[in-house]
Amino acid sequence: MKIRLKTMPTAMLALACVLGASATFAAELPEGTVVEKANLDKIKNDTFEGHTIASLLTEKLEWQIRNWNLKLPLSHAKPVPLDSRYIESTKKYASQVKYDAKTREVTGWVAGVPFPNVAASDPDAGEKLIWNFYYASPEGDVANNKATYLLISGEKGLEQTQDWLFMRYYLKGRLGGDAPVVGDGTTLTKTLFVATAPEDIRGLGTFTVRYDNGKLEDSWAYIRSARRTRRLSGGAWMDPIGGLDQLNDDIYIWNARPSWYRQIKLIGRRWILASSDAKLGYNPSKKGTPEEWPTVDLKEAPYWNPVQKWQPREVWVIEATPPAEHPYSKKIVYMDVNYPRLYMGEAYDKKGEFWKFFNFHMRPTAAQDGIRYVSSVQGETIDFKAKHASIFLFRDYKLNEKSVKEGDVSLSALETIAR
Repeated sequence: MKIRLKTMPTAMLALACVLGASATFAAELPEGTVVEKANLDKIKNDTFEGHTIASLLTEKLEWQIRNWNLKLPLSHAKPVPLDSRYIESTKKYASQVKYDAKTREVTGWVAGVPFPNVAASDPDAGEKLIWNFYYASPEGDVANNKATYLLISGEKGLEQTQDWLFMRYYLKGRLGGDAPVVGDGTTLTKTLFVATAPEDIRGLGTFTVRYDNGKLEDSWAYIRSARRTRRLSGGAWMDPIGGLDQLNDDIYIWNARPSWYRQIKLIGRRWILASSDAKLGYNPSKKGTPEEWPTVDLKEAPYWNPVQKWQPREVWVIEATPPAEHPYSKKIVYMDVNYPRLYMGEAYDKKGEFWKFFNFHMRPTAAQDGIRYVSSVQGETIDFKAKHASIFLFRDYKLNEKSVKEGDVSLSALETIAR
């Protein structure tokens, strides 16, 4: 008994020392701390805004920190105010929206978030959450974005820059103007996505009409050699965008009607580090130097890593299975729980191996008519198999320009730019 009485306090003392050491070394990190390979193991159990660094890192983010020189400067998350018109539209129309589990289609949507109260226990939670993104991603009634793509080799650095115009006109879900729907309600969007420079690719791109039903979209491309447009097949939504590492389906990380996928399921809800208060990354006064694009690390391999601050954000983790003819076997996306925008995505090949990483940097934005939205002002698509990346950065972006009419986003507009 004497031995046991001595042993027990000793064991408890040892345990107390271990717990005390853990409490001593676990700390709340200050804003500005950079999470990187050199300090990752040391600070993984430390916290930021009450979350451990280990819990904030997705598997693929940690993998990039350890293997691809990714660095994450920490900053405090700010609330993202959504416009009152967005909230009012949700209250007005959400009750009439219906989801059909057999067809995986949605009816009754007009504007706002179709399913504002999705429970994780709902067997159709993943489907409904992606429908929220598809219909109600707060980006404006009209997007008019002038972007430059940086094409980057992970071994050699910046190879080329390309200028592209992305214009999307929403015919449903509109918050500005007199009515949320333009026309008879059968068309959802019209999109012009076309290269404007350099000269040898000018006109490369598409004009697309997307309908608000299960019908596949109509798309046209300009053929430079024939100096005319050609209608594309209905499966063009999953085709590569010429010269880039993206598919059409990778615009906004996800660019497909949810029912075109075979299955969408909710994996869970968690906190991650994401870029939700991004800086614009274009400095024309430094043209021709790495400083022209200050939000991309063009000086240090692999030359595609962002130079942005990262904030803790709570997200839904959603996994989707595309149709058999799609290049990917699955796509995993991370969507903010407070508003339906995607921060990150992962694409896997037919063998189930990790292939591409998508990382979009968000920024609260006021449109020209004063309506508040959330814009993606920079985005990386990294093909880790090819060790190559396509990064878009906005040189200029405008939302809800009154001067942009439905007819400006058209096949003739594509032909005019191409010629």
